[in-house]
Amino acid sequence: MGGPGLLSLAAWSFYVLVLAVQPHQAHSSIRGSFGLNKGAVASPQNGLCASSVTVHGYKCEEHEVTTKDGYILSVQRIPEGRVGGTAGTKKQPVLIQHGLIADGMSWFLNSPEQNLPLILADKGFDVWISNTRGTRLSQRHVSLDPSQPAYWNWSWDELVSFELPALFDYVYGQTGQKIDYVGHSLGTLTALASFSEGKLVNQLKSAALLSPIAYLSYMETALGVVAAKSFVGEIGTLFGLAEFNPKGKAGGDFIKFLCDNPGVDCSDLVTAITGKNCCLNSSTVDLLLTNVTQPTSTMTMVHLSQSVRDGVVAKYNYGRLDYNLKHYGQAIPPIYNLSNIPHDLPLFLSYGGQDALSDVLDVKHLLDDLKSHDVDKLSVQFIKDYAHVDFIMGVNAKDAVYNQVVKFFKGQH
Repeated sequence: MGGPGLLSLAAWSFYVLVLAVQPHQAHSSIRGSFGLNKGAVASPQNGLCASSVTVHGYKCEEHEVTTKDGYILSVQRIPEGRVGGTAGTKKQPVLIQHGLIADGMSWFLNSPEQNLPLILADKGFDVWISNTRGTRLSQRHVSLDPSQPAYWNWSWDELVSFELPALFDYVYGQTGQKIDYVGHSLGTLTALASFSEGKLVNQLKSAALLSPIAYLSYMETALGVVAAKSFVGEIGTLFGLAEFNPKGKAGGDFIKFLCDNPGVDCSDLVTAITGKNCCLNSSTVDLLLTNVTQPTSTMTMVHLSQSVRDGVVAKYNYGRLDYNLKHYGQAIPPIYNLSNIPHDLPLFLSYGGQDALSDVLDVKHLLDDLKSHDVDKLSVQFIKDYAHVDFIMGVNAKDAVYNQVVKFFKGQH
């Protein structure tokens, strides 16, 4: 969800802000009506399979993937639909990547008939769900602990360099087949950056990018702009922390700081941050805010905010000439040249007319980078009434988006 520059700020502000304003609302009575098992929330003890999948009659496996930089990721596999399938039939693997300040549970907040992983499983796919480093199910490391600042020494560059390659290697190794990919928000940014550097493409069959984030120049909500400027300019004095935890005291204090800025209206946070979502169920939003909001690294928040400031998709700027020279061999961080994405890579992009994070003009900038893409390999869907969160929680997302994703994937096979 979540989600970059402002995706980050958005996803972050959206979740964090409401948590800061409404921290004590009770939501347990809602769980049984949606994707979550009543009383069960994903945790390192019971896992996402137990809380959100097997309770609905689906098989589910818990896996672990270790990245080359030592992070141990929790991954769930739903190998078949509720009714099973033909014995011995190889199913097409699909990897689903969440956005910023979220984890794999964000895909399961709607009912089994309305959430993307279980829809794909029922349509005959072998479904894999990732959980990014630092989130509740992926807080292990071969030598570090989340209480140590060194654990949080990464930006979304490391998701490009280490995390997605590890996930693709693992799923490819388990299935022996090229992989379909679904990303939302930050999960689209890391994928696009990876593809532009030639990573993953030899193991990738096709990619569906929902609410795609690359450029953030037109993210103009007052709250988002203030947040982006604050992360770039004042993050050190505001936090001095390596971890950005929306539910922590520092996160709450930062939100209050943002809301005190002139012109920032925090009374309607969902709209203020993500745009005017058309199709959310308020109870599902409550579930999201209660159960899904997850930590990330402060560096990731700063990195996304640099994109808002600089108007480019580039690697992390350390803010010091010597640091940039050490990491990149040049004074200015290199850009991710999205026009280098292989022109024959099948891509499906779906974006909304009301999305404040994946703004229409920023998506058009991205599409301009893809102007040389093979015409028959690029599918673009525009949903006039959709905003950022509708793509993962919209009550009509199955009909509006997910059926088109399935059709796209099936068309590549």
